[in-house]
Amino acid sequence: VNNNGVVSFGTRVPEFTPQPFPLPGHRPFVAPYWADVDTRLGGDVWYRQSRDPLLLERLAQDLAPTVPPGDPLPRPTWAFVATWDSVPYFGAASKKVNTFQAVLASDGVTCFVLLNYGDLQWTTGIANLGDPHTGLGGMPAQAGFNSGDDVHYYNVPGSRSPAVQTLGHRSNMGVPGRWAFRVDHFEATEGPPQTPSVPPESR
Repeated sequence: VNNNGVVSFGTRVPEFTPQPFPLPGHRPFVAPYWADVDTRLGGDVWYRQSRDPLLLERLAQDLAPTVPPGDPLPRPTWAFVATWDSVPYFGAASKKVNTFQAVLASDGVTCFVLLNYGDLQWTTGIANLGDPHTGLGGMPAQAGFNSGDDVHYYNVPGSRSPAVQTLGHRSNMGVPGRWAFRVDHFEATEGPPQTPSVPPESR
């Protein structure tokens, strides 16, 4: 669990400047809010593995909308929960904080990622050209996941733009602030942002 809003596998992610997925270097990780978090200024990062039946039952209910009609409902037997609680940004000259969470769940075959968002008050630290008083501007946070195979990845709409601050009000499953994905057979639904080309007649 990295301080900068990322859960990685096999190697840490020291970068605090978010990049669009897929990433070079075959680095699998889940990014609920990849940004320049600075817990030296406050907030906490919590994480745990769990096989608690009550948690797994709640996750099964939360993940049910991700399954197409007729498919078996999710029945996870293991979960990993990482929470960034009231964390500020690097160089903050304000009391603005963010709260967000990543949950990984699996039954040993099917695997899910659940991203939960509370209040998001900032998008950018000062090293990424954010304003120290507002926590906005510069290069905003990235959200989604990267499997490391250049095929299975997802950029949550609004990533690396000011719209990333609205993740707590949006959803891909009808519950504001909640994004859920089955990732063991996921196909990309949104690639990295493209730079718009300029029509020849306007050059």
